[in-house]
Amino acid sequence: MKSRTIYPRLVLGSSSVYRRELLQHLQIPFETANPAIDESALPEETPDATALRLAKEKAHALVKQFPDALIITADQVATLDKIQLGKPLNHENAVRQLRLMRGREVVFHTALCLFNSRTACLQARIIPCSVKYRELNDDQIERYLAREQPYHCAGSAKAEGLGIALIERITGEDPNALIGLPLIALVEMLMAEGVEIL
Repeated sequence: MKSRTIYPRLVLGSSSVYRRELLQHLQIPFETANPAIDESALPEETPDATALRLAKEKAHALVKQFPDALIITADQVATLDKIQLGKPLNHENAVRQLRLMRGREVVFHTALCLFNSRTACLQARIIPCSVKYRELNDDQIERYLAREQPYHCAGSAKAEGLGIALIERITGEDPNALIGLPLIALVEMLMAEGVEIL
């Protein structure tokens, strides 16, 4: 039988309970920290560029706190017809977003970074995911928002919760990308750093 694996210090740079739950699926020890950066998009910045820049900034924000760790960060930008859909932050904005998205396809651009703060080696990539929303009526939208209140979620829906009922179809290379932490790509990145998952 193989001896017990010794893992490097692993830090998830996120305050998201959903990202934490996803990372727990890999059954490796980790801790969490909130990078607390300004997540505003820059003028003329593409969705991929915004998500990638913010994921990198989150990693770099934690380097002083964790100078000898593998830091995992992610960020997500949703777009409809190339228009960025941010977090709605309140009920009125969420209603507006969901009305706009009903019956249409939204692309979620999820950026993932793994930063080795000891060697300064950075791995980063974008994992896109397309979501086709159902033709929702106004009553369905109101009932959904009253029950889940997804005001801090890009696209005004939590696919890991009741928000799945809003969705007709998901297309992408990793189902976890929509929730915000693409585990397939993360496993590849961790293996490149010598971390054995199995």
